[in-house]
Amino acid sequence: MRIRESDMPDESEWITYFDPVYILNTIGLSNNVKDVADFGCGYGTFSIPAAQIVSGIVYAIDIDPKMIKIIKDKMLKNAVSNIKTLTKDILKEGSGLEDERVDYVLLFNVLHTKHPVRLLKEAYRVLR
Repeated sequence: MRIRESDMPDESEWITYFDPVYILNTIGLSNNVKDVADFGCGYGTFSIPAAQIVSGIVYAIDIDPKMIKIIKDKMLKNAVSNIKTLTKDILKEGSGLEDERVDYVLLFNVLHTKHPVRLLKEAYRVLR
């Protein structure tokens, strides 16, 4: 189930909206953080820099296989090996992660769903 109004603008426009490294540093992401989940990871705007910061794994999760392919291509281009990609409909089937698996859950541009509480409950479930 796609989140309403979730169409992503072209990546060239999308990247002008954020300073991902600044945002991740501001929320306290550091190499002291082990694992992170990025719900609705899109182009990897936050997944790639998060993987370059944390000491563990970034779980990049998106419903769209095209977005997962983009992240995989970026992983190769940026020599990033600590991202695990998952194609999942989080609202229908959950993230696929175990309980208390990650230290952070990133929820950028996804809480406008009709069911934000489902996403928040899944985020809470997977947080340590």
